[in-house]
Amino acid sequence: MTDTTASAPRAFTLSDFDFALPPALIAQHPASERSASRLLDGRQLPPTDRIFRELPGLLRAGDLLVFNDTRVVKARIFGEKASGGKLELLIERVLPAEARENAAGTAGGTGNEVVAHMKVSKKPLPGSTVHMAGGRHAGGFDATLLSRWPTEDGPLFRFALHGPAGESPWELMERHGHLPLPPYIERQQHTGNDPDAAEDSQRYQTVFARAPGAVAAPTAALHFDESVLAEMAARGIERASVTLHVGAGTFQPVKTENLAEHQMHSEWYEVPLATLAALERCRQRGGRVVAVGTTTVRTLESWARSGQASGDTAIFITPGFAFQVVDVLLTNFHLPKSTLMMLVSAFAGYEHVMALYRHAIAQEYRFFSYGDAMLLERRKMA
Repeated sequence: MTDTTASAPRAFTLSDFDFALPPALIAQHPASERSASRLLDGRQLPPTDRIFRELPGLLRAGDLLVFNDTRVVKARIFGEKASGGKLELLIERVLPAEARENAAGTAGGTGNEVVAHMKVSKKPLPGSTVHMAGGRHAGGFDATLLSRWPTEDGPLFRFALHGPAGESPWELMERHGHLPLPPYIERQQHTGNDPDAAEDSQRYQTVFARAPGAVAAPTAALHFDESVLAEMAARGIERASVTLHVGAGTFQPVKTENLAEHQMHSEWYEVPLATLAALERCRQRGGRVVAVGTTTVRTLESWARSGQASGDTAIFITPGFAFQVVDVLLTNFHLPKSTLMMLVSAFAGYEHVMALYRHAIAQEYRFFSYGDAMLLERRKMA
């Protein structure tokens, strides 16, 4: 009888993706220059320690570099209830203007409706009006709570915003909002007097950010500056973009030991026709698709699986996933027990990634959004 147990795929649990990270390695500020951050070349073991501006020399003519061109909006807004109790909204998405049935089964999308996280000691009832940034009569705006979202017991809240006539939710956020820094960056912008706000408004945004809608930056792309992009082009490396509006769920750790029980958050994406054409040209010439960031991976692999060039995706990539598009991944270092740790482990191999993380910690790489980067190749399936 043949013993097949050795070839059986490993069943991963949440604990497999935990690791001890010294708090001092969590970057609180960006590097002095975008491309001056460190780059761990993790395509092979042992890895090679590099500087990010060396990246163009690690790629090949004919490769296709795919970015996420989402733009982070000033989605964090502070206000109060009619009773005076303080609250905070983090606007996750602006609902489309056309009336349609939403997931809760109620007509939505009047042009002034948004979906938001709400932080408050006691949640107001549907129909209640809250006063944001001082309220409409003090130069701010009001917001009426309509329902939970996407279902009647959903985790988010649907609001109608009431500002000056003709002012859209985008304009209200730009005028009254604050950049939503990740929860592990300890200096938060609460009152508009954060001395680092000007730096964050520039550096927590990619140089090619175009489409507003994200509440978190596609952080692997933060390392690129115009000089690196110019060298990429000079070396014959093509460039294309997708859009995935990163939601706050990207920071949420998985809480179920059984990964199959995790409810993945949903985010909106789009793969433009020009990018679909660039992907086909890349394949025809034998080039590699280089995804800048896990959000780009999720976008491209969602398109490959569904055939839909735009829509919502809740794709959950864990070890054993069959990648169809991405060959090379540039990514930052991720939170323990996060879906992003699972994604990179699926891409490059679990043992390989954990070895890279041990090296990164020993060499004091900077972690998370303002941290350093890592270059990975897709693991060849046996």
